[in-house]
Amino acid sequence: MLKIYNTLTQKKEPFLPKKGRKVNLFVCGPTVYDYSHIGHARTYIIFDVIVKYLKEKGYDVFYLQNITDIDDKIINRAAERRITPKKLARDFEKEYLKDMKSLKVDSVNKYARATEHIKEIISQVGRLLKKGFAYQIEDGIYYDISRFKEYGKLSKRTALQAEDSVSRIDESKEKRNKGDFCLWKLSKAGEPSWPSPWGRGRPGWHIEDTAITEKYFGSQSDIHGGARDLIFPHHEAEIAQMEAISGKSPLVRYWLHSGFLTVKGQKMAKSLGNFITIKDFLKDNPIRLLRLLIVKTHYRSPIDYNEETILQCKEEFKKIDRFINKLEEISKLKGKKKTSKLNIVEHRDSFNKALEDDFNTPKAIACVFSLISKGNTLISQSKLSFTDAKNILSFLKNIDKILNFIVVSQEERTVRFVCKTIGIKWDIENIDKLLVDREKYRKEKNWQKADEARKEIEKMGYKVEDTEEGPKIKKV
Repeated sequence: MLKIYNTLTQKKEPFLPKKGRKVNLFVCGPTVYDYSHIGHARTYIIFDVIVKYLKEKGYDVFYLQNITDIDDKIINRAAERRITPKKLARDFEKEYLKDMKSLKVDSVNKYARATEHIKEIISQVGRLLKKGFAYQIEDGIYYDISRFKEYGKLSKRTALQAEDSVSRIDESKEKRNKGDFCLWKLSKAGEPSWPSPWGRGRPGWHIEDTAITEKYFGSQSDIHGGARDLIFPHHEAEIAQMEAISGKSPLVRYWLHSGFLTVKGQKMAKSLGNFITIKDFLKDNPIRLLRLLIVKTHYRSPIDYNEETILQCKEEFKKIDRFINKLEEISKLKGKKKTSKLNIVEHRDSFNKALEDDFNTPKAIACVFSLISKGNTLISQSKLSFTDAKNILSFLKNIDKILNFIVVSQEERTVRFVCKTIGIKWDIENIDKLLVDREKYRKEKNWQKADEARKEIEKMGYKVEDTEEGPKIKKV
């Protein structure tokens, strides 16, 4: 049975959606004022994997994500560029969606813009005022955290501890409590605004998410996710808003939070200037590299981005690609049947058990490399049958519907691609042809021709080393 670590209860719990196999899942989306960086990609890739796994296990998942397209940062950046906030938001929304497509994050059912849910936002603010959980002051409507007795239950903070942390656009000195947050911000001259019963204004950051989720899911949902820095105050505020409105608890059955992607131990953030945009990363690296880098670490743990980790991923891809090349060759040979010594069911069960344990992707990846190691041993002993090869390929293709980095095109598995990723340059066409020819001659046991091909490669400044995993090319 699938078990998920719930941030709210701080323990692993059996996954039991509210409506049988139907799963309503929400992940906090971007504030579209700049390009997304690979720290953001960490969250969106891991939830893409989680959703694809749930769908593969037969759950009917509706994956909803918001787009914050009105915010102080958007207004300020637009002013710097002398364009409208709407144009800036739409431009960066397009860039974000391009990034998601590039990263093969394609499991989201609906992207919901905050500005297209103003009616729902105003409705929630009105109900909070009516129930006495909100109040109006000079610059807008605020939530009174002292009225919600369970405030702090997600982050394990008391209301008093919350006084030390305020969220964006919530700094008014007229607030009843320092930790009170803005629900409806009355706009200044020249700022985007919408009419409301309290004056023209715009939504606070927290209220947009509960307004959106209430519209699509009702007052309760199954999974709510995001990076761990959203636990407080953002997700805490969402709980306070929706549970106060509905009187129902919990707002969410399972709260999932991803760890940070750090650089030298420091969180990757635009404010710190230590970020790498997704766009820039993909200029020099294949998409699959970022997906492997992310799923190699458990989603709740931090990932430290460094050159050593990147190089390790590249080496692992060489192992994967060479193994698949061998499997494809063997699967075409229907010669004398060999006795099978590989139990693919055992590896499949291990992979599934890993993901059933709070989406333990590093353990699942270890199962894949264990299979590769055992498969290579049998290949070197000429004991892997074409049936085994087909079964392994089928298994790898099936789990890649979840992971999206194992199976790639033949072109991407060439030595040309592998060497490109580690910065080696050479006469592409000639090297590729010679390597293919050499392998062909070796299979035919035409050692003279194979040796001639090797010498031609050496003339170009490279040498070929034959290993159990296949030929490796190195700069002389």
